Amino acid sequence: MKSLPRCLTGASIVAVLTSVPVFGQQPVAGSPQARATVLAASFSKFKQLSKEKRGIKKEKYIRVQSEPATKANPADYSGAYEVHDFGFGLELRVNPDGSFEGRGYEPLSENVQRTFVLRNGKIQGALLTATKVYANGRSEPFEGAFMNRSTYESPTDKGVTVFGLGVLGEPVNLSGQTIDKFFFEKRM
Repeated sequence: MKSLPRCLTGASIVAVLTSVPVFGQQPVAGSPQARATVLAASFSKFKQLSKEKRGIKKEKYIRVQSEPATKANPADYSGAYEVHDFGFGLELRVNPDGSFEGRGYEPLSENVQRTFVLRNGKIQGALLTATKVYANGRSEPFEGAFMNRSTYESPTDKGVTVFGLGVLGEPVNLSGQTIDKFFFEKRM
């Protein structure tokens, strides 16, 4: 366990937890459903913080619950997706059999974007797999899970749910933040 910074001494921390969703149906290990469940769970989190200093109590609560979202017709996954505020985007054209073509863009640095195409794309349940090919010919595997992501800001909050594609990737440093989880929200 990490030690707390000196600025938090004298404060009481109530809880900092990560939650993993529990599903009624257990997926088979190694199946596309199991992989989608693991990817979606990595986008879930729960934090509740309470600290008191000089008689003033401050509390912070956030719960994000992500679950795989399987559509009956894979073509319904077609559309444009973006990672808000970070300059990532995807456009997918999905066929009823789950095969797809796609293209996208991502930041290379603060002021430079690079483009790519997605080849050999396949969707099985909520799991998307493809090969990402850049303009210079370099390629790498691309994997993500379609999910519904619900955010709650208090224990009694009804929450806000958005649909999108969660992708784990290479860490990227943008605006002083290092991120390796990318939630591409579907644009309506």
